[in-house]
Amino acid sequence: MSEEHISNFIHDIIDEELKPDGRCYGMQVHTRFPPEPNGYLHIGHAKAICIDFGTAEKYGGICNLRMDDTNPTKEDVEYVDAIQEDIHWLGYDWDDRFYYASDYFETMYEIAVSLIKRGLAYVCELSPEQMRENRGDLTHPAVSPYRDRPMEESLDLFTRMRNGEFPDGAMTLRAKIDLASGNFNMRDPVIYRINHSHHHRQGDKWCIYPMYDFAHPLEDAIEGITHSLCSLEFEDHRPLYNWFVEHADLEGNPRQIEFARLNINYTVMSKRKLRKLVEENYVSGWDDPRMPTLRGLRRRGYTPASIRNFIERVGVAKVPSTVEIALLEHCLREDLNENATRAMAVLHPVKLTLTNYPEDQSEVFQMENHPYYPERGTHDVSFSRTLWVERDDFMEEPVKGYFRLFPSNEVRLKSAYVVRCTGCVKDDDGNVVEILATYDPETKGGNTPDGRKVKGTIHWVDAATAKDAEVRLYSSLFLDAEPEAGDQDFLEVLNPDSLEKLTACKIEAGILPAEAPAAFQFLRLGYFCIDNVDSTAEHPVFNRSVSLKDGFNKK
Repeated sequence: MSEEHISNFIHDIIDEELKPDGRCYGMQVHTRFPPEPNGYLHIGHAKAICIDFGTAEKYGGICNLRMDDTNPTKEDVEYVDAIQEDIHWLGYDWDDRFYYASDYFETMYEIAVSLIKRGLAYVCELSPEQMRENRGDLTHPAVSPYRDRPMEESLDLFTRMRNGEFPDGAMTLRAKIDLASGNFNMRDPVIYRINHSHHHRQGDKWCIYPMYDFAHPLEDAIEGITHSLCSLEFEDHRPLYNWFVEHADLEGNPRQIEFARLNINYTVMSKRKLRKLVEENYVSGWDDPRMPTLRGLRRRGYTPASIRNFIERVGVAKVPSTVEIALLEHCLREDLNENATRAMAVLHPVKLTLTNYPEDQSEVFQMENHPYYPERGTHDVSFSRTLWVERDDFMEEPVKGYFRLFPSNEVRLKSAYVVRCTGCVKDDDGNVVEILATYDPETKGGNTPDGRKVKGTIHWVDAATAKDAEVRLYSSLFLDAEPEAGDQDFLEVLNPDSLEKLTACKIEAGILPAEAPAAFQFLRLGYFCIDNVDSTAEHPVFNRSVSLKDGFNKK
């Protein structure tokens, strides 16, 4: 990847550590991205991906991809495959450094046994409820009646835990650190629990699984990670991270550095809540274009470049903040303005008949694929007596400032001719079913040789060659800018009009057939892409990626 990396506080730390007197002098910067394979990646993960892979890239280092599969309950190979595909789509690669936390289960078990033998861990039989009751507070230490259990007894019980002799929840292995610590994460945290669940890779080999706080620092140390970059909620866990690295007797010495997570207004980032939207059919799936998942964004028409640019602009900070979704849309609009093919489509069609244009005549105009880059060529646009235009491009009784079609007014048909509206035809209910006009054959290409001014220009599609298409217009999934605020139920602020399906749209034939990820700017309407799931040659489906109006840039 070629974009420049803007310096941030993480890079400042690494710069200091790479100096001759620094912790990492002479070492290769080595990071990792460790997703849990229990769902699809969303744009919050994209920030972590860009930071992890981008930091390694900036320093000529390497970044591992590691599946954090220490919780077998909801993990699945479907998510493993999807995560790899999404990271590649964003433009990053891990070469041959693809690992699973479960690769290290045996090593972790041996380290846990070593901790028991050194008096640094013990088997506890408190239930989760009892553990919470005995957790203490800022003036009272936590309590465990099993803390002084003889090493031999804990070792025996831990072995039997592994052998499957006890049911789920019967006992845990806890690190023996400090029950009076002001940091509750250090109050003898659980490092192993019993879980008789089938693992997607290990099968039924294990019935005890390491906790994340125990497993993660060990995985980093085993892999030789120099900088473990994670979100801010792990800041209070850092002393625990360091304690396990210190007592694991491994060669690696990673440093954990925390950054603020990505928050976007009108968006839910909780994986649990996203799962609820999918499983209870509020959306069509993880790839629904209204979802903040990378699958959904890709289907919506977002590009890898637009997302990376957005993450770069958001920056890396220690202080949590919420970013306006308008910035994300602005970044997409910038990219598509440079790269989308220009074309014409009519979403709410009504016929326009040029009464003086010969019925048996047709012609072809050349439309530029991109106005800024002539080298991208042109495509054919056919023209004949009957055209489709947008319904709101005609008003029988125009309001002030309306310069489009109304009786006696002239407008320019994009790249074709100047036409003068002469009237309309209505059905029995008074609805306009046909607009009538005459064309000026001297204005081919939209020029006016006599110099007369024509204020309005509208797009059109030739009725003789137009292709029918379905177009889906998307807006925010939520009505509230903070759908997760306070005790509010995020489902109560769902936007019932977040999807509008238009099934009678007319598309110019010159751009079809088209396949995803083809992107178009439909003149005057916005940026659209071919839907990568439902679109077929016989039934093309377009998703509106973003409108032309740039609220962020205007602000």
